[in-house]
Amino acid sequence: MIVKIRHVFNLQINNLSLTGLNLFLTRERFVLYYTEVEMEERTMRPNPKRVLIVSASIGSGHNQAAEAIAGRIAWENPGATVKIVDFMDQENSYFNTLLKETYLKMLHLSPSMYDVLYRWTKLSGSGLPVQNLMAVIMKKTMEKLIRKYRPHLVICTHPFPCGAAAYLKKTRGIKTTLAAVITDFAIHRLWVYPEVDLYFVGVPELRTELLAQGIPGRSIHVSGIPIAAAFEQLYDKQSIAAELGLSKDLPTVLVMGGGLGLGGVKHALENLAAGGSVLQLIVLTGRNPKLQQALRQYSPASPHIVRLLGYSHRVPELMACADLLITKPGALTICEALAMKLPLVLYESIPGQEKDNAGYMSRKGAAVWVQSDDQLQPTVSRLLNNPDQLQRMQAIARELRQPQAARNIAAILERYFRTRYFTAANL
Repeated sequence: MIVKIRHVFNLQINNLSLTGLNLFLTRERFVLYYTEVEMEERTMRPNPKRVLIVSASIGSGHNQAAEAIAGRIAWENPGATVKIVDFMDQENSYFNTLLKETYLKMLHLSPSMYDVLYRWTKLSGSGLPVQNLMAVIMKKTMEKLIRKYRPHLVICTHPFPCGAAAYLKKTRGIKTTLAAVITDFAIHRLWVYPEVDLYFVGVPELRTELLAQGIPGRSIHVSGIPIAAAFEQLYDKQSIAAELGLSKDLPTVLVMGGGLGLGGVKHALENLAAGGSVLQLIVLTGRNPKLQQALRQYSPASPHIVRLLGYSHRVPELMACADLLITKPGALTICEALAMKLPLVLYESIPGQEKDNAGYMSRKGAAVWVQSDDQLQPTVSRLLNNPDQLQRMQAIARELRQPQAARNIAAILERYFRTRYFTAANL
């Protein structure tokens, strides 16, 4: 017998408490069904009652991954309290906030310098001193969080809190379980610590990399990168297009720059105006009002039909009705597009991990990586005029997609705690 359940739990996101899973998942337009047997099993699972998920608001992907995991763990653990904390928030650490601002300024003023720094610290030999230094500097922030929440389980979606927690396990002997969710398609040295109990990675190649760096195989799980439950749904492209007022006779291209509205969105529109057939462009500017204002002024001059949106919770539907996505290569956006089997054009990558992401996806064939401005418009025209290539890219996306990654992580954690006695952090 199948029964629909309204499950009540405590979920806190950035100091905001939500009660009732149906509220959280309604935002993601997703409904869960369980059999009566499954419901009985859920009430008997020996899972931790206090879960601390530590993210970092450097881009939006780390926070989105944290929210996806939180929703699923809270559903799987009746009575659990799941807390998401931004490690870079000024409330938690002024130094971490300063570091975040420095990172964003470096990307803007000297991206090549950041790329060199990223590549240098990625190497195991040269990266080790930086890894140790960052862990020591940030340990006080993590210590404060652990004292406050006394978690049975700490999950990190960014390497900074992961390093700090690993340092505390090594030097202070805290007993809490530590899990790392790697939200890119590459391994940076700052992620690698023997004190991490569980690693969750997006693809098998990263498991191989971690093994080569000395992490035991039993600790590494190829779960996929967690995305919102809404990307597991099927959508009616025609009805969504009609609701949005899109023409069925014109190609639809979705243009995204990540949650912060980065990634050369304005450059993309300017380069797409260089020629080719008329397109209807849906442009998401993220949480960047200055960019949205600049595009409002520019879009009337574009030869294409431009629909401007800010930060949207309807990304799954927008992806469902698009023929092509132009975006910077953030791993969460890539995974969302794969889940929707949407061909990708990766453009204006941020130096460092996003270049690694772009290289990985282009090698797999799910995306075309445009590395110069003058190649964007010809690449888009070529793809839209080549349905066979688009179908091949869709087929590859179908093989790579893992929309159930958050569910996988929750299931692995359940198996892990089924055979272990868990304790709260003991600082």
